[in-house]
Amino acid sequence: MGLFTKKPIGQLLTDSSDGEHSLKRTLSATNLVALGIGAIIGAGLFVRTAAAAANNAGPSVTIGFIVAAIGCALAGLCYAEFASMIPIAGSAYTYSYATMGELVAWIIGWDLVLEYAVGAATVGIAWSEYLNKLLEMFGMRVPYEWSHSPFESATDAAGMAHHGMMNIPALFIIFMITLLLIRGTKESAVVNGIIVISKVSIVVLFIVLGWGYMNPVNHAKYIPDATIYTDLQGVAHNYGGIWGILGAAGVVFFAFIGFDAVSTAAQEAKNPKKDMPIGILGSLAVCTVLYILFAHVLTGVADVNDFRTVGKEASVAYAINTYMAGYTWLANMVTVAILFGFSSVILVMLMGQSRVFYSMSRDGLVPKLFSDLHPKFHTPYKSNWIFLVLVGGFAAFVPGDIVGDMTSIGTLFAFILVCAGVMILRVTNPEIQRQFKVPAVNIVAPLGIVVCGAMVAGLGWTNWTRLGVWLAIGLVIYFLYSKKNSKLKTD
Repeated sequence: MGLFTKKPIGQLLTDSSDGEHSLKRTLSATNLVALGIGAIIGAGLFVRTAAAAANNAGPSVTIGFIVAAIGCALAGLCYAEFASMIPIAGSAYTYSYATMGELVAWIIGWDLVLEYAVGAATVGIAWSEYLNKLLEMFGMRVPYEWSHSPFESATDAAGMAHHGMMNIPALFIIFMITLLLIRGTKESAVVNGIIVISKVSIVVLFIVLGWGYMNPVNHAKYIPDATIYTDLQGVAHNYGGIWGILGAAGVVFFAFIGFDAVSTAAQEAKNPKKDMPIGILGSLAVCTVLYILFAHVLTGVADVNDFRTVGKEASVAYAINTYMAGYTWLANMVTVAILFGFSSVILVMLMGQSRVFYSMSRDGLVPKLFSDLHPKFHTPYKSNWIFLVLVGGFAAFVPGDIVGDMTSIGTLFAFILVCAGVMILRVTNPEIQRQFKVPAVNIVAPLGIVVCGAMVAGLGWTNWTRLGVWLAIGLVIYFLYSKKNSKLKTD
């Protein structure tokens, strides 16, 4: 068989119904929407909004959110059709196997490691930083040596040099969430639901309370005149006008990453053909509305110069403390919300990663132990333990900025392949029942490819180089192991 041999849809569906070796179907549509919101609303809302306003669009960052949401919605519609038609764990990997063949499926499965595993490690490192911000409210903090990697160092106010040894808080949160995932998907969904309610409540509180503190002067020029803004690091940005809005869309796109992780749980949904489209599109819709309202209030409460100078990454807390007298408690709760947000993002990313490798293992492309299920909890516990070591090791010993934008490239690459796959399957397998169908697929899917491709192009050649190296490593593994052990070729 060739490199582009496709896995028959019928075989995919048969494999998913293998009771003894199948994941438990415990998730409702509400659980799936909560999983999506849990993955999407992280620190991106609290950090990237101010960055995009400061460097690119000012108050019109809200329009940037709309543009980014359109790109995600186009891909989300395609994800929803696939998930309702092929309700199998594995997300874009599984969809690519059915439409574009084994080699493309391997590439996207390997590529998704960037989104899920590497993304979870990066968020774990950020979780550690914000834990110290929370502890500082009580006069405590984890020592620098035990909250940073060995490659980091800093000098304190007294002139004393500190060198990192190991990021223990980052490793701790990944370990605890791994234990939760091994315990069961339903239990993980319940905890995630509690986290989602907490952080969404804080977002809504800021919108409602902050609305009365907006200064009309800050929105007087909603779309600033086009100019070039050079930030404190000497980096030039297109600010204002159409290019500023498009630049803001590229920045805030990162705040939407995660809704596609819902599709990795298709095999654990009670009624996947109905619930998966609701989970994917519902979570994306809720988050888009919250993002636009949040950005509108934030840019109304504080001035763009606040975000550029004193606010920076803590711009939301700064805006509250400076312009909303008596609401210091809300600023503190924002820090708590960010911690909650990071936690649920890590949970959904680690869950998504183990489910992708579960499907790849069932196909023989990675070792069998990745699909071994716990005898009691029916979760891929060995896979969870392996990724605890890999992700935990990265989080504990590697600086967070090493990864850069690779997570976003991995995500956008998956979006492009899913959009293409929907069109291909409409031609090759028109007879398959589709509970949900992309409207005007010949317009929606190509637009999704164009919009996502444009955002990939904007990430620059350095990130393309990193992606190329990563994919080259994956191809070596494929030809040395996966190609020889593929069940599609050996059965």
